[in-house]
Amino acid sequence: MGSRAWRAGTARPRVRTVYSVAQHSLLVEVIAHESARVDRKRRLAVLLHDAPEYVIGDMITPFKAVIGDAYKTIEARLLAAVHLRFGLPVTLPSELIAIIKAADRAAAYLEATAACRLRGA
Repeated sequence: MGSRAWRAGTARPRVRTVYSVAQHSLLVEVIAHESARVDRKRRLAVLLHDAPEYVIGDMITPFKAVIGDAYKTIEARLLAAVHLRFGLPVTLPSELIAIIKAADRAAAYLEATAACRLRGA
């Protein structure tokens, strides 16, 4: 899921390396596992954290904020459906959500800095 859906944050002019949602999700999972030693079931939740982007595409965070609650509602419903499909709870524990958010931010930073290095910025 998401192997051909591109991340909005890296899809910029002059950026030579563009990350797919699948690549980003794998990076987030590695970071989460290394930093918090999440178990197998929780690792699946980490891998699927951006699954709605496969359906509705990725948007940069400021744009999501402008759209507001409507986007968040759609994203939450899609993620709940994915969780049900893969046998995960619809709502994840707050501890796991915090781990995912921290790993997601770290991955986004690594992707952005790698993209800048590769284009010579």
